[in-house]
This record gives sequence, structure tokens and C-alpha cells, in this order.
Amino acid sequence: MSSADDARVELMRELKAASQLQHAWIMQAWQDDPGLHPAAAMLLSDLAKHGEARPSELAKRRFVDLSVVSRQISQLSAAGMVDRRPAPEDGRASIISISERGREELGRRRAGYLEFMERALGDWDDEKVVELTTRLAEMNTDVRAALGGRTCPV
Repeated sequence: MSSADDARVELMRELKAASQLQHAWIMQAWQDDPGLHPAAAMLLSDLAKHGEARPSELAKRRFVDLSVVSRQISQLSAAGMVDRRPAPEDGRASIISISERGREELGRRRAGYLEFMERALGDWDDEKVVELTTRLAEMNTDVRAALGGRTCPV
């Protein structure tokens, strides 16, 4: 195995560790503040970032089954965090958008997330954070392309 291969394997290990750490933080935050399931909160964040969408579009973007998104939309709808309206071209389909209450909830959660990241990366300067973010975004674009071009903006 070449050193380039070793570096790519090590990158995958670090990405897996980062994913596991993110999951651990999300679960810890949920235990500290139960209520909205973290996956539903991520769907809410997707709506805030990308705008209204059909449930099928949300499922495709998030690489999950439509039934998963439907459950999350139900939870968010019951909590008043999303609005539904009939799709103009097909009244049987719904268009989902974030409500004002949903935006408030995201703001509250974002404050907690930023507080955590400040504790974790407080000694990193902005340049270091931006550089890592840029590199990860480039990598994610290339990985999406290798997966066959399926879109999954996050």
C-alpha cells in the first residue's frame, strides 16, 4: 500500500470518528434537552437552508426513505414547526416549509451548538475553521459525484 493509500484510509478513519463524535454530541444534547428528535431537527435545518420542498425531495436530499421523512414531518407538524400546503400542480402532494416557530427552535438549538463548538474548538482561529470547512466541502462534492451524482446538500 502506498503512502497516498495510507493517507486516504486514515482520512476515512478520522471521518468515521468525527461522525461518531457528532452522533455522541447530538445524543447528549437530546438527553439534556429532550423533545424534538435530532433527526427531525436536522430536517428542520434542511428546510431552513434550502427552502420549501416536497417530502420526496427531502428524502432524496437526506438519503433516507420517504417513510422516515414522513414521520419526521408529522412530529414537526404536531409541534407547529412546519407548514404544509398542497402542491400547485398536484393537490394530493404537499409542500413543506419551516414555520416561524420552527425558525425560533432552530435558533435556540443553533445557540447550543455554537456554545459547544466554542468549547471544543475555542482555540482554533477563524482561518483554521474556514480551511477545514472548505476542504470538507470539496471532499463532500467529490464523494457525492463518486456515489453517482445523487444530490445530498447539507
